[in-house]
Amino acid sequence: MKYAIVESGGKQYKAVEGGTIIVDRLPVEAGKHVKLEQVLLLADGENYTVGTPVVKDTPVWTIVVEHFRGEKVTIFNYRPKKRIRVKTGHRQNYTRLLVEQIGGSALVKKEPVVKAEPEEKAEPKAEKKPAASSPRSTQRVKGKAEPKKEAVKAAPKKAAPKKAEPKAAPAKKTTTTKAAPKKTAPKAAPKAAPEKKTPATTSPKGKKAPVKKAVEK
Repeated sequence: MKYAIVESGGKQYKAVEGGTIIVDRLPVEAGKHVKLEQVLLLADGENYTVGTPVVKDTPVWTIVVEHFRGEKVTIFNYRPKKRIRVKTGHRQNYTRLLVEQIGGSALVKKEPVVKAEPEEKAEPKAEKKPAASSPRSTQRVKGKAEPKKEAVKAAPKKAAPKKAEPKAAPAKKTTTTKAAPKKTAPKAAPKAAPEKKTPATTSPKGKKAPVKKAVEK
């Protein structure tokens, strides 16, 4: 694997061809090329080249991908027993670089490799079989009429015996009986008024008083 140790903004980064590195923000617009010449070490497989202090004629060619800001860092300063409390935040600006080439006096543009798609093999077409000659055509050719085969009559299907349905019970005949004429009870004869009994008069001594006979006129 080929890689290089480069310096940018007083910091060292490991650059690998085809990879990206994040450095402090550079005053370059996105999409433009950046040439890093501060190469401190170059490794190509088992061969290592150490700079004194820089490896000459081996720049690293990169392209700016984007500019972005890092995560927020909180800074808190205070002094005990003096009521001093200072809290601030900071977000560092960064630039993402894509490493295109390591070494070389000029950037070599690599054409994108297009993979050839495998050709689809045409399937062999199925040969058409000659249509089977009908028996009628053979008859016409030979001139001899074959005896017609009698159609075999299918045996009549036996119908499954029907289950005897239970006979419904005969409905009971309702006889209409004429109501007998009601006999009127004989009217009771008016009762004779009871005769009033005349109380018997008694004498003071307990003797019955003589009954006075009615004088006939």
